Amino acid sequence: MVKKTPPGAEERSAEREGTRGGKVIHIQPVTRIEGHARISIHLDAEGDVQDARVHILSLRGFEKFIEGRLAEEVPRIVSRICGICPWQHHIASCKAVDGCFGANVPHAGRKLRELMQVMAHLSDKILHFFFLAAPDFVMGIGTEPAERNIMGMARRDPELTQKVVTARYRGQMMMEKFAGKVIHPVVVVPGGFAKPMLERERLDLLAESREQLKFARFAMDYVKEKVFSRFNDELLELGEVATGFLGTVNPHDGSLNLHEGVLRLMKPDGSFEEFAPEDYADFLEEHVESWSYGKFPYAAGWGEGFSMELEEPRGIYRVNSLARLNVCDSMGTPLAQAELEEFRSRFGRPAQSTLLYHWARMIELLYASEKTVELLEDPDITDPRVRDEVTPRAGRGIGCVEAPRGTLIHDYSTDENGRITRANLIAGTNHNLAPINMSVKKAAQSLIRKGNIEESLLNRVEMAVRAYDP
Repeated sequence: MVKKTPPGAEERSAEREGTRGGKVIHIQPVTRIEGHARISIHLDAEGDVQDARVHILSLRGFEKFIEGRLAEEVPRIVSRICGICPWQHHIASCKAVDGCFGANVPHAGRKLRELMQVMAHLSDKILHFFFLAAPDFVMGIGTEPAERNIMGMARRDPELTQKVVTARYRGQMMMEKFAGKVIHPVVVVPGGFAKPMLERERLDLLAESREQLKFARFAMDYVKEKVFSRFNDELLELGEVATGFLGTVNPHDGSLNLHEGVLRLMKPDGSFEEFAPEDYADFLEEHVESWSYGKFPYAAGWGEGFSMELEEPRGIYRVNSLARLNVCDSMGTPLAQAELEEFRSRFGRPAQSTLLYHWARMIELLYASEKTVELLEDPDITDPRVRDEVTPRAGRGIGCVEAPRGTLIHDYSTDENGRITRANLIAGTNHNLAPINMSVKKAAQSLIRKGNIEESLLNRVEMAVRAYDP
């Protein structure tokens, strides 16, 4: 195995030498993703792709080492699971503890939780698209790896890069100024929120959120003109697989909701069923593969088992931005709704192209920006009653939110002293492990033939992974 250490050209040359004489191509690490991953592409005797696997070290051990801990401590512990989306784990965990203790969160407390979650989405989408994915499109897929990154973009288009960096910084600082910490947050607590929002804080954040919305509108126009207009059939078919989809919608009108609602599970033909997050175990089960540390959730409720065969997948569904746009009936905010209508007029529902995750992600950036303004324009968010008293007790609670990487589920049980006795976590990337493997195999089979291995082809295989934002 030859490690790839981007962006040095010397290492990439060594990689090509190493793969010519072997049966397996290793891409390690997969670059410009938020976690850690390795791709193994298995070739047959003729040099064609026989199989491909994506190895993601998703085992963190949190399900075991929070056992025995006081439940109210856990939301502060599990935020360490992910350095990119600590807010999602923090909030999902608190919702699970609320369920264990039978807590009723006041209206303003729920609003503040949703505000912080949506603001975290906003910063995350800027990070993923512009810092990680965009160099493939702005710099060009065949550009040397040393230039195909955010620093290369800064040299190519300093004005664009300055806008992107400023917007991400502004988003992070908005959260830090109000909540105290933008990474490893502590402000969401069982029963509600740790502090009320003052009127001056609301006005300050509202002014800054309107600046974020201006950036989101600019970003949407930019990517449609400069990036998505180049999405030809070849790109749209890269790693394309036909699957179902899972996401959260409002129960009364089917509109997108990142914070709470019902789970809608859609089959590849567009038909769907809905269920409460508390009932997830009746519809989803977890599969394991001997070659992976990760678990592979699948739609057991469809009664067809689990299979990642490209021609006849069984039980496979996807989460994250494309899934959320496919399952929702509407966006709930005007600018994002207009973009959804254009998206569906071009690609139908459900849209299956893997590269369309990027397009869906930018529509969600617009949604998150509009939603942040909407929440801050509501004066009720400054209601000082943000937290109800909770009493530790034996119980079970399931917290569910839509994280940037997909539906996030925290499922806890507590004893009579409020200590965790059992925990099950399903993160967004867990849901997507099976389809990521399928997309990589599909991309590799279409690109690598008769042992012809070029750096630009391997980058295209990586692009199929990046689209999922694992």
